[in-house]
Amino acid sequence: MIEDATVRRRTMQAVRSKDTEPERIVRRLAYQLGYRYRLHRKDLPGKPDLAFIGRRKVVFVHGCFWHGHDCARGARTPKKNRVYWVEKIARNKARDQAHLTTLAARGWRSLVIWECELKQLDRVCEQLAAFLEGRND
Repeated sequence: MIEDATVRRRTMQAVRSKDTEPERIVRRLAYQLGYRYRLHRKDLPGKPDLAFIGRRKVVFVHGCFWHGHDCARGARTPKKNRVYWVEKIARNKARDQAHLTTLAARGWRSLVIWECELKQLDRVCEQLAAFLEGRND
């Protein structure tokens, strides 16, 4: 049991909230498209992963598990401490929605890119370009 808790603790400590691999992939795509951005702006709700200040647009890169996506990875619930995780993911989803609503009320457009979507980089690149160019406004 103690080994189990130690391993779990190390695993959870290794989870990063910034500069994750999915986030770095999206940043690379935005840069290759010719866009410049600011990272994790504390003055914006939710500290968006990428903020395009002049365009008043932000991009969030969400991990499917942590933000409760409806894909296979996001729908998975840990077997241990199940009640805690269900409540935590629900709180995360509510918080994310509140941030998006607040940003919209302040005149900012938001795009959420899910971790599982990064399996199709061409599609994400097109989605990002359309969002930043205003083709889907």
